[in-house]
Amino acid sequence: MRRPARAARKPRDLDREAAKKRRSRDKRDRILRAATRVFAKNGFHATRVSEVAKAAGVADGTIYLYFKSKEELLVSLFEDRVSKLLAFMREDLPKRASAPERLRAVIDMQLGLLEGERELAEVITVILRQSTRLMKEFAAPQFLAYLDAIAKIVQEGQAAGDFRQDVAPHIVARAVFGALDGITLTWALGRAEQGALGRAATQLGDMFLRGLAP
Repeated sequence: MRRPARAARKPRDLDREAAKKRRSRDKRDRILRAATRVFAKNGFHATRVSEVAKAAGVADGTIYLYFKSKEELLVSLFEDRVSKLLAFMREDLPKRASAPERLRAVIDMQLGLLEGERELAEVITVILRQSTRLMKEFAAPQFLAYLDAIAKIVQEGQAAGDFRQDVAPHIVARAVFGALDGITLTWALGRAEQGALGRAATQLGDMFLRGLAP
């Protein structure tokens, strides 16, 4: 016997469901913003979930509806930014005509994501590293995917004759990451001047492209 067809949901029900999802997403974002401030102020080990809840204006239990632990909260801050960078490298980079353009775009994008986000930059470059376990279990796979993507750009540039042949792509990838990480770290712990990361991206792109030129 065939089951009766399920009645289509009314537009009002769909609107209500969409509004509920939007409120949930907004609350999650508010918790992450509060966590960024608290982690940057107190460090990872000294931060309590109750402090994040207070800064976000929610009950302690609300935090656990979105994040299982303080560790997951910290990792989510990192993953949110890295996922945007990896999505950009996967979806937008292929539209760039040449490997030099793609490499410069990665540099611009990575530093651009943190422009005006001093506390987030400090959390990603300093606070995350206070937990070796989190770095190994969660951050390391993301780093490796990022490094592989940059190495692929270098390989493509070498194949096209845009980059010199006597450099190892994976070494270049680590050099790019190290330079970007160092710039972000000193910016976050210093005066964090507006526009400084954009200027640094331009200079860094120039340096690497000159160094890689055949």
